[in-house]
Amino acid sequence: MKASQFFVSTLKEAPADAEVTSHKLMTRAGMIKKLGAGIYNYMPMGLRVIRKVENIVREEMNRAGAVELTMPVVQPAELWEESGRFSKMGPELLRLKDRHDRDFVMQPTSEEAITDIARQELRSYKQLPKNFYQIQTKFRDERRPRFGIMRGREFTMKDAYSFDRDQAAAKASYDVMRVAYRAIFDRFGLKYRAVAADSGAIGGDLSEEFQVIADTGEDALIYSTGSDYAANIELAEAVALIAARGAAKEALTKTPTPGKSTCADVATLLGLPLDRTVKSLVLATDELDDKGDVKKTTVWLLLLRGDHDMNEVKVGKIAGLKDGFRFATVGEIEDHFGCKPGYLGPIGLKKPVKVVSDRTVANMSDFVVGANELDFHLTGANWGRDFPEPDAVADIRNVVAGDPSPDGQGVLAIDRGIEVGHVFYLGTKYSKSMNATFLDETGKPQPFEMGCYGIGVTRIAAAAIEQNNDARGIIWPVALAPFTVVICPIGYDRNAEVKAAADKLHDELAAVGVDVMLDDRGERPGAMFADWELIGIPVRVVISDRGLKEGQLEVQGRREEKASTVALPDIVADVRARLAA
Repeated sequence: MKASQFFVSTLKEAPADAEVTSHKLMTRAGMIKKLGAGIYNYMPMGLRVIRKVENIVREEMNRAGAVELTMPVVQPAELWEESGRFSKMGPELLRLKDRHDRDFVMQPTSEEAITDIARQELRSYKQLPKNFYQIQTKFRDERRPRFGIMRGREFTMKDAYSFDRDQAAAKASYDVMRVAYRAIFDRFGLKYRAVAADSGAIGGDLSEEFQVIADTGEDALIYSTGSDYAANIELAEAVALIAARGAAKEALTKTPTPGKSTCADVATLLGLPLDRTVKSLVLATDELDDKGDVKKTTVWLLLLRGDHDMNEVKVGKIAGLKDGFRFATVGEIEDHFGCKPGYLGPIGLKKPVKVVSDRTVANMSDFVVGANELDFHLTGANWGRDFPEPDAVADIRNVVAGDPSPDGQGVLAIDRGIEVGHVFYLGTKYSKSMNATFLDETGKPQPFEMGCYGIGVTRIAAAAIEQNNDARGIIWPVALAPFTVVICPIGYDRNAEVKAAADKLHDELAAVGVDVMLDDRGERPGAMFADWELIGIPVRVVISDRGLKEGQLEVQGRREEKASTVALPDIVADVRARLAA
């Protein structure tokens, strides 16, 4: 490919609304162009990256035995009403009507459509297992689209759905996808982690996220320094940091803490470490009657060590809180504790509450907690002696770096990551609600056991840039680069020898399968080099009149600080070796 035949359009400055590195660099490199909020044109340079992502995904999905199809972006609402998601999903589901006033949605994902296919086409256990996938446009009406294509409204995703006869077979299909995803992400050439993830309301332990490691990532990834344990922050288990509760040594003392409503301020005032304090968080659950009105409210007191934070996903798994909870109102807090927030604790309650203690707090003794009186805390508080044992002890906190690994090997460390893939066991959630069944060996109908597997195709491109960039621009891994080699001839438009050598090298590299770009625009060297460094081409070959006279060309990898000279006869072999490495 020659630059004059392609479309190269770079900018010196990023648009004012570009917040993250990938958005800035993709715009400056001419890869995307904003059309509307969260909606982008993929320009020729960017589309080449997207197509390379798709090709890798497609090859590995096919290798794993999945079968490609395509489902419509616009889908009839009837299917979504069957599953219950038409009414349950929030405004991120874009709903629309056709000219006949019939309801439709723009798909954010396609569980309903694929389940409809399965219930029509997969009639017997003999047709199972089956895995269908698509690489298709999705739309989610984000309230505040941002970060370019990292969190846009329209995007491309690979979504796959497996259908099996029972849970054992479904787990086998899930494991096939886990292996395929590792092959896919290995081929991308990105640093990533596969981490255990929360399964949400469906339950079970078959859920894994694939996260590209990047300092700008929104997700906290937890991993052990001594084993292969890894999980996202919602799921990572926090073990008790105190092995057993010690005997009480201090008297319970009401201590003035004027204006000190946080554990950190109280610890500083009292000259104690923060881990001697206990924070109180108050939740509420509502029981509704047949009309949807609240007939009973239960108030919950959660106790965590002062230096720890509540994990809402873990809290949502506690009996009594599984069906949903909210933070208690100030009125409810005053009614039960006799005090406004900031000085709350489990001692001296006005009305009973359900007490849940984090594992570490359950083993603490002689700790500091609110006195349920403005400007006062209690020191020397102890379980059993000063207030009853908790109603429940559970892991309800986020882990922190340095915590023991739950498998007993090493300690936990934290990376930042960008979620770009997810494998997930669905079970019969959709097959039962949509009456999707097959006939088993006895001729009886059984619901399909399903799994779903997603990869954010366009998000991969952005995540790759967030991980790989420098002050000059993008640094693409070879597998994802729009072109893997760029030939930069100095004086192409005015030096016959340079032009001939550049054309010859271009043809030789193309003949051996190298994805090569020849910059024949006649640009000055500085501007030409800056363009391709911004775009992020992995290998640059410079051809000059002086170099040709010396029988040498300059070759430089995008991550290298200096160019190397390579003898002209060896250039093709050198370039191929660099790409292979």
